[in-house]
Amino acid sequence: MSIWKRKPLELLLAEAADSEKGLKRTLTAWSLMALGIGAIIGAGLFVRTAMAAAQNAGPSVTIAFVVAALGCALAGLCYAELSSSIPISGSAYTYTYATMGEFLAWIIGWDLILEYAVGAATVGIAWSEYLNDFLINVLHISPIPYEFSHSPFQKLVDPVTQVTQRGIINLPAFFIVAMITLLLIKGIQESAFVNGIIVIVKVTIVILIVVIGWNFINPANHTPYIPAASVFTDEHGIDHSYGGIMGILGAAGTVFFAFIGFDAVSTAAQETKNPKRNMPIGILGSLAICTVLYILFAHVLTGVATVEDFRTGGKEASVAFAINKYMIGYSWLGQLVTVAILFGFTSVILVMLLGQSRVFYSMSKDGLLPKVFSDLHSKFKTPYKANIGILVIVGLFAAFVPGDIVGDMTSIGTLFAFVLVCISVIILRKKEPDMKRKFRTPWVPFVPILGVLVCLAMMYGLGWPNWLRLFVWMAIGIIIYFAYGRKNSTLNNPEK
Repeated sequence: MSIWKRKPLELLLAEAADSEKGLKRTLTAWSLMALGIGAIIGAGLFVRTAMAAAQNAGPSVTIAFVVAALGCALAGLCYAELSSSIPISGSAYTYTYATMGEFLAWIIGWDLILEYAVGAATVGIAWSEYLNDFLINVLHISPIPYEFSHSPFQKLVDPVTQVTQRGIINLPAFFIVAMITLLLIKGIQESAFVNGIIVIVKVTIVILIVVIGWNFINPANHTPYIPAASVFTDEHGIDHSYGGIMGILGAAGTVFFAFIGFDAVSTAAQETKNPKRNMPIGILGSLAICTVLYILFAHVLTGVATVEDFRTGGKEASVAFAINKYMIGYSWLGQLVTVAILFGFTSVILVMLLGQSRVFYSMSKDGLLPKVFSDLHSKFKTPYKANIGILVIVGLFAAFVPGDIVGDMTSIGTLFAFVLVCISVIILRKKEPDMKRKFRTPWVPFVPILGVLVCLAMMYGLGWPNWLRLFVWMAIGIIIYFAYGRKNSTLNNPEK
């Protein structure tokens, strides 16, 4: 029994060919691209952009988006090769199992919980914030009470009365996660249809903000474009590198959260028609479209509002705040943005929960998680028990943990996954040179190595608290592997 035993490529490809007995192949290149855009444009754009500008980079957050996009593009090329060559659910977990062995596959599978499950929780928390903004500014009614829309670790001090309100549970965040879970249990095709409609709406809104907001840019807000290096201390007492190269790297790690949706597309490989053609189109197409929109959006947002606005008045609802304060005569756009963002966040949660359930499905099929997670619904052919288990995990994070903490946990977990995917391409080229590859990553090993270096640089920029959280999370995962996964692995225990 070896923890480094690799899953034979022939076995993976046989599972792909046998997928008619399991998950349905219903997704096209366009639906994959819509899934990618649906996951990418959401909390990252509407929340993390302002956060990165406030804490790290100021107007140079646009450069941070370029750095993050570069890392994603390099990793995306690697994802495109692997997902089209090994069209099996599980994303980076599956690729690592085939190239680096079971133990590292478990590590990356456990790490992907940080990406998808915790990522969904992050967006659920942002959804809750914008729901209150929608209730106040669009419907003009009272918001959900602070204690029932914030975690126990958050508090609000009234500047006039000095009365302190403390959170108890974030009920709206838990609610939206539960509703999306029920939709995913119903089926991937229905989920993709709903996502497609939402994508059209929110891309239209992003373009409207860029076009109209361009006329309200104040050049003073872009001066200096790269602030001098300093330290900014946030409301939780955490120091952030602000300005200079380190500020841009820190911002890149923060806004990187905005890009993680594209790799979630690879988790749906086993439910894709002609994956060898459609997976690269879905992954790289969604990434390219969103990168252009992100840079334009960040340039407009930091030009319209000041860094101080993002630190004080705007915070989670900074986009709507900036429109209402500075874009006089366009209050309707602020209201429309709030509505569109609520729908947009919904599609992000959908794709994140989809990705997590498919990773659990693959790990369960391999015996590293309980078999219950690979049980398919008799009618809908979806891993419904995995969806319910993930609802519990994501729901607890969304209800009881602050959004900024889980957001950075998601970023560092995803970057770690990207590093292993880039390394997997190099290893697979050496070990399986004759494998049929519909899409080939160019300039191997230069592109994968550069992808590793860029991702590691962004991980470094996220700071030691997030590294500590990553190590603690991994330590918990290692304990679970040796207590359960190693003993129940179908690869190492074929008799089970």
